[in-house]
Formats: sequence, structure tokens, C-alpha cells
Amino acid sequence: MSIGRRTFVSALAASFAVTGLAACGGGGDDWGGSAGSGGDAPVDLADKRVGAMDDYGVGTTFKASEPLEIDILYRDHPAYPLNKDWTLLTTTKERNNVTFAMTTAPLSDYEQRRSLLIGAGDAPSVIPVTYPGQESQYVASGALLAVSDYLDLLPNFTQKVKDWGLEDEVEALRQEDGKYYLLPGLLQSARPDYTVAVRKDVLDELGLDEPTTWDEFRTMLQGIKDAKGGSYVFSDRWKGDALLQLAAPTFGTSAGWGLSASQWDEASGAFVFPGATDEYKQLVEYFAGLVKDGLMDPESFTQEDDPAFQKLGQEKSFVISTNFQEIATARAALDTTVGEGNYELVKIRQPSGPAGDVFGGRRLQSGLVLSSKAAEKDTFVAIMQWIDWNYYSDEGLEFGKWGVEGTTFTRDGDTRVLADDVDWLGLNPDGTKDLRKDFGFMNGVFLFEHGSSDDLVRSLVPEEEIAWEEGMADKKLTTPPPPAPMNVDEQEQAGLYQTALTDYVKQNTLAFITGQRDLAEWDDYVKELEGQNMTTYIDLVNGAYKRFAAKG
Repeated sequence: MSIGRRTFVSALAASFAVTGLAACGGGGDDWGGSAGSGGDAPVDLADKRVGAMDDYGVGTTFKASEPLEIDILYRDHPAYPLNKDWTLLTTTKERNNVTFAMTTAPLSDYEQRRSLLIGAGDAPSVIPVTYPGQESQYVASGALLAVSDYLDLLPNFTQKVKDWGLEDEVEALRQEDGKYYLLPGLLQSARPDYTVAVRKDVLDELGLDEPTTWDEFRTMLQGIKDAKGGSYVFSDRWKGDALLQLAAPTFGTSAGWGLSASQWDEASGAFVFPGATDEYKQLVEYFAGLVKDGLMDPESFTQEDDPAFQKLGQEKSFVISTNFQEIATARAALDTTVGEGNYELVKIRQPSGPAGDVFGGRRLQSGLVLSSKAAEKDTFVAIMQWIDWNYYSDEGLEFGKWGVEGTTFTRDGDTRVLADDVDWLGLNPDGTKDLRKDFGFMNGVFLFEHGSSDDLVRSLVPEEEIAWEEGMADKKLTTPPPPAPMNVDEQEQAGLYQTALTDYVKQNTLAFITGQRDLAEWDDYVKELEGQNMTTYIDLVNGAYKRFAAKG
């Protein structure tokens, strides 16, 4: 899951900065009420209804009126390799009268394979596991379908957007032509996940409190170091990118996986380059201080994950970044050395910082795009109906997550319970079969964001994680920047600048934090960013913003 998360954050940051997500057309009480952004669908659907239902709508189980084969790009995940006999696929055939012609791509090569297929015009109709912002590079070529032209075919999608108040977020997906090309995964509520895990048993032993701020986090590390010794007490994984991403909003900036090339500055009413701001400097100074004082392992920002787990297991460190799934991996490292039951590793509430008690979450997640050729198929309407049912209906979402009642789960009143022989992330340790590997459910190709609704998202989450999320509930969600839609030429130019700038920021962030470069050279670093076309880039972004704002 962590791979998808970092891909999304990078794509979202890029989309706001470069591709110009514009809230043009639509909006208001009439959002989603017609097939497109103010007009009729550009394709005549009269001869595109083979396999479609005449009475499809919210609350209707989609079943193709005749056998429907959907061509789809399938991301083959090594944790649950594709099995043509999965219950997910056999049930979809039986219940929905739908089968799939799959073009497969391994997880490690998925984005490159997707890009090649779209660029060559060979992409299948449905292209899942696509994050907001990743679609923009293909819009100008006409390779993707403007899905906003067909909202009347997506009743479950449009209803959830309205019911969950997601109109502004979805409208922000619109490109300069006023249309959007991605159907995103929807979250009823922004869902925090990443934070740092701490050895609470050690805190209890030493009489230390769980930190609520980054200053208190430093005090905690110092307390452990004073008592335990060692060269450091915090050795991190993910090369520090998850840590910087979650900390950055609390310092008023972006960093790590979430590093953006532009940031809205409310005070000046303009975009600025975050990597050159005082807020970014303060973030860098904080973590550089942890490294300098021997509280944090400098290898945190270069090592692979395994050494970080080994150091945790060997009690050379007592803190590591994590999320609700990956904490099991960290605990496994401790089980083999410290021994199961002899420690307590817990996720702490994300600390607050100089910018306040804020959380940088979003409610639009990985979704799908469609090849423009999909609209040429005589089964196009049926394909859209299946997409709407599978990814956005309550019934389809439950199916994608939990599977088939009586096979993979049962009900205890209103509560879903894994079948006796089915496990998911150790929630049913006696289960001999895995919900993903053996049945195909909880599969990121056929299910967006663990079910989207609060009920489904939390339905396969441990109680400790629910308690942690509830403890994060009062954090203030950061506000997305205003749209700054660019035209094709601007996108191309800005993209070149952005790549060089963000690469340079990452290189120097590493150097400053690990002590390879003295923080006294910060002003020189900012001047060097000027040499990387920082001002020219930001001028492009602000020009696009002003042009859009002038349109009203």
C-alpha cells in the first residue's frame, strides 16, 4: 500500500503545480445533473447500448443484458498474483454477466507500461490505479475519454459526490478545456494513516509521555537516549520520505513524498516555491538538529527498509515511521529478537508543529481513466454502468472489499465477520486462506480506497487503528491551493522546470539534514534554485492562476 500512497502524493502535488486543475463549469446544486460540463455527450449513445441495462440506477445490481467482456489494464501485485479462478472473477461473471480481457503489467513496471500503452494508442478501455494528476499528460493527445461528458451514466458516482460534499474536489480535476478525465476513488472522510511508531513500553519504563508536538518528540528522543545510550534512538524507513511528508504540513510546507513545486501563500495571494521558503528551512533545520545531536540515524534518509527493521529489532532504535498495515512488519522484527509480548509498539498521534495541529490529507484517491476508444464500442454504456456499480455503489464496494457473504464473510447483526477460514492482515489468525491472495478481494484494481465509505474503510481495520484515527479526528485538514490551469505549451515547459527544481530540492534536503552541507549555506542554495529557473516556473504558475481567476 505504501507504494500507491507515495505515487498518489507525488502525482497530486504535481497536478496542482503543473497540470492546472481547474474548477471550470458544473458546480453548485446542478453538479452532475447532466451528461457533461454544460452540454450533451459528444458521442451518440443510441448504438452503444449492447449489454446495457435499461433500468440501471442507484440501488440496482448491475447485470449485463448479454455477456459483457471488458478490456482492462491489470496491475499484477506480487502479494496477490493474478488467479483466473478467483472468487472475485467467477462471481462477477455469474452475478454481473461480466468477464475481463486483461492486459497485465507487474506492479514494478505498471506506470511505465501504462504510459507506453496510452502513448501508442494501444491501451485497453479501462485503466485503473491512476492517481489524480497522472492523467493530465495524456489529455492533449486525445488518448483519454472526458468522463465528465458522461455523468448521467454514473448515478452512484454522482450521488456519492453530492452526499459526501466532494463537488469542489472533483471539479478541481477539470483540465483547461473544462472537462475532467479521471474518475477518482472517493473517501467519505479524509483518512490519516502514516505516523511514527514508538516503543511505548520504553516510554513507560522511563516515565516519558507520548509526544503531541515535534518539540515534545525531540524531548522524548533525548530522554530515551539519555537512558539507553547508543549512537541514535530513531532509525527510519522509506528513506525519510514518509516522515517528511507527514511533518511538512505542520511546518507550513510540503516535503518528502508530498513535495510540491508550488505552494499557495495566503498572505501574498500568490504561489511560491516551497523549497525556498522559511517554513521549509525550519523543517530542514529541525530534522538536521535531530541528526546532529545523535537522536536520529543519518542513514534514515538513504537506507533501504530492511536495515531500519533490523535496527529496531536489535533495539538500536526505538522509533520508526509506519502506517496501519506496515506496523505489523515492524512488530515482526521485534518478535524475533525481543520476543512477542515483551514490548509494546504503538502509533502515536501525528505531532503538531509551528503551523498548528494540521493534517495534509485528501479525499480523492487512486481511480481510473478510460481510453477514448472505449466510447467507440457498442458496449460503452454497459461498461460505464459496470464501472459505476463496481467502484461506487454500496453493493459493489462491499463486494470488492469483503467478497461474498457465506464464502469469505458472514454477518453478526450489522457487523461483517471474516469467515472462519479467511484471514486479512492477521485479523483472523486462524484463517488458512487470504482474502486477497486466495479470493482476489481487497484488490486495488477492482476496489478504490478500501471501500470509500467510513463504514467500509473501518470495517477491516483493527480496533487500535480505529482508536488512532479517532484521535486524529480533531486535526484541521489543510486547504488545497486554488486552481492554476495551464495550456499544453505551459504544461510542457513547466514540467521540465519542475523536475529539475524538485530533484535539486531533494538532493539538498538530504545534504542539509545529514550534515553533508552546512545550513549556513541556505542563502546560497536559494540562489542556486534561481539558476534552476525557480522564478520563471513560479511566474508560469501565477500567470495561469491569474488567467483562470480573471474568468470568474
